[in-house]
Amino acid sequence: MRVEVQQFLAERQELRYFIRQNPNWYRKLSRDPSQVAILEKEANQFYGRTLPQRVEKVQNSLSLAMMMIEMLKMGQATPANPQGPAE
Repeated sequence: MRVEVQQFLAERQELRYFIRQNPNWYRKLSRDPSQVAILEKEANQFYGRTLPQRVEKVQNSLSLAMMMIEMLKMGQATPANPQGPAE
């Protein structure tokens, strides 16, 4: 692997970790160092940093929050003393 690519990877821990998880990238970068941009795109997809993945994460968080709010509303609607009137 070329020195420039090794330095680039040394500066970016996440990409080094990604390459360790996907060793075929060692071969790809050794043969064609210009594939660094493709490596970054695939790493972003792996780490969930693409726009659709971020939007989905926000949607899931919002739906969870809405569900919790609904549960709290349901809990407040029930009577405070469910055992009946005190005698």
